Amino acid sequence: MGADWAARPGADEDTTVLRLAGRAVADYVHRPRLPAALSPRPYLHPVRTLGGLVVTELRPADHAHHLGVSMAVPDVAGVNFWGGRTYVRDQGPVALDNHGVQEHTGWLGPVPDGCAQELSWTREGRELLSERRAIRAHSLSDGAWALDFTSTLTNVSGADLSFGSPATNGRPGAGYGGFFWRAPKEGAADPRPEVFTATASGEDAVHGSTAEWLALAGQGWTLVFVGGDEETRRDPWFVRTGQYPGVGSSLAWERRLPLAAGAALSRRIVTVVADGRLDRPAAAALAALALEVAPS
Repeated sequence: MGADWAARPGADEDTTVLRLAGRAVADYVHRPRLPAALSPRPYLHPVRTLGGLVVTELRPADHAHHLGVSMAVPDVAGVNFWGGRTYVRDQGPVALDNHGVQEHTGWLGPVPDGCAQELSWTREGRELLSERRAIRAHSLSDGAWALDFTSTLTNVSGADLSFGSPATNGRPGAGYGGFFWRAPKEGAADPRPEVFTATASGEDAVHGSTAEWLALAGQGWTLVFVGGDEETRRDPWFVRTGQYPGVGSSLAWERRLPLAAGAALSRRIVTVVADGRLDRPAAAALAALALEVAPS
């Protein structure tokens, strides 16, 4: 069944709601009003299972710059599009005035089962990147649906750029930057979410690994992240379950990712949003179904 995007009744015009079979499953804030230190950018929150469980978190106390589901990069030629402090080699995290903004510049033509937009990645009026983003949704079963997120970034700065991360700036293992999903932190009495791939289990084993899919299973919900193309499947997964629950696909895990003037890069993540705590066979089956139902 196809998805429907519409303005949220009674809300400002910068938020739209994604519905499947009449049920609201996600809010997309495409023009947020946020402090500069959070690197303002569009985000999805709340995202819900078909049963109504919220599986994203917005501006949590532990990381106020985590914004549900977003495309966030901590270092684009020194500009912070992630929010919060910047990791500086030999100094550690430093509060710098270097935050960028992702600005919605317009909607593109109709997209089946979703929306497509153009964005401008800027710092103090200078445009570094232009982005074409498509977000689609597909029903998979009575208890699961898929969120299809594709981002194509083009270097329009007039000079060569590169993407970095705290890891490339001297903090091993902190190669975050790209598509990122902040999941909700559950009660202190609940165990941390379980994370696994087809061949490995646990944060230590899957963090920094490459895998066609990765599952994060909480209390009553499971997210299955699937690389939607070969390029994305080569990116390592950034995973947290102990400090907080979050999963991302890393653009710059160990070394900076160059992007020549005028060149473009594209990444696609399809995320299964399911009710219930899935085991490995069930997660694998839904990962395969998601790519079958939502072909590129």
